[in-house]
Amino acid sequence: MSWRPQYRSSKFRNVYGKVANREHCFDGIPITKNVHDNHFCAVNARFLAIVTESAGGGSFLVIPLEQTGRIEPNYPKVCGHQGNVLDIKWNPFIENIIASCSEDTSVRIWEIPEGGLKRNMTEAVLELYGHSRRVGLVEWHPTTNNILFSAGYDYKLLRMFFRQQDEIRRLKDELSQKDIRIRQLQLELKNLRVMPKHGLDVSACEVFRFYKLVTLKGLIEPISMILLRMFFRQQDEIRRLKDELSQKDIRIRQLQLELKNLHPILMSLKEGYKKTSKIVFKAPAREKKSVVVNGIDLLENVPPRTENEESGPALLVRGFGFTAADPG
Repeated sequence: MSWRPQYRSSKFRNVYGKVANREHCFDGIPITKNVHDNHFCAVNARFLAIVTESAGGGSFLVIPLEQTGRIEPNYPKVCGHQGNVLDIKWNPFIENIIASCSEDTSVRIWEIPEGGLKRNMTEAVLELYGHSRRVGLVEWHPTTNNILFSAGYDYKLLRMFFRQQDEIRRLKDELSQKDIRIRQLQLELKNLRVMPKHGLDVSACEVFRFYKLVTLKGLIEPISMILLRMFFRQQDEIRRLKDELSQKDIRIRQLQLELKNLHPILMSLKEGYKKTSKIVFKAPAREKKSVVVNGIDLLENVPPRTENEESGPALLVRGFGFTAADPG
């Protein structure tokens, strides 16, 4: 009989963690302490979103990954909810779309502009209502775009196709008489999120990247898990972990609603990540709003320029949405 060691050989025995330097961390963030049973943040290949402490409503920060260092206290926030934000999740197909749920019984979809926020965002692209009590969890469909799940304290599980703003299916009081056991799962790490595979540095043999939140210090530390190149080429099990869902709408909505068993399309990252074409999010048409000050509509009547403004560069007024260009 052949001798076998008592311990099981791990394929990750050659992986080591590399904590980022202080200048590559995110510092000075007032991280919230009231997020239900969910995580404090959400991360994708472009942005890092963190639920923050706020008064008079819920808010969260959205920071570009390259903007490291200390975050100013007056940094722009997403502050459209009227209650505490309980969960946030990025869209796995469109990297600037994020969903949030709150104690105000609403689920909201936000579109983050290119380069991050320049001012506070208070108006969501979509507002979804269907719960009668606070909503504690939101989750995107992993293989089909534009389908969102939400669960609340009213014992309802909603599945919505948010582009049409309609409710697909509502699950309420779903019980089974066959399984009467109660299962409990305890997660000790609520302050840890994982970067999606397509956002890793494949050329540096990075197999995972964690974002650790230190709540007491208001600090977020990126931790990269590196596999040595000499072992990276030999272990096929590790390399197969670098296959990730492609950022395409791989299945149409009708096939998913027919409950067919479909397998996701994978994208290999062995040779390095290649940026794919962007998926454009089309927001629903909205009614034109007016900003009236002293009986004058600022959106229709552009005030005349002064002599100093005519000699200077073009003026962009983002608050009112019009641009005054140079004459000629």
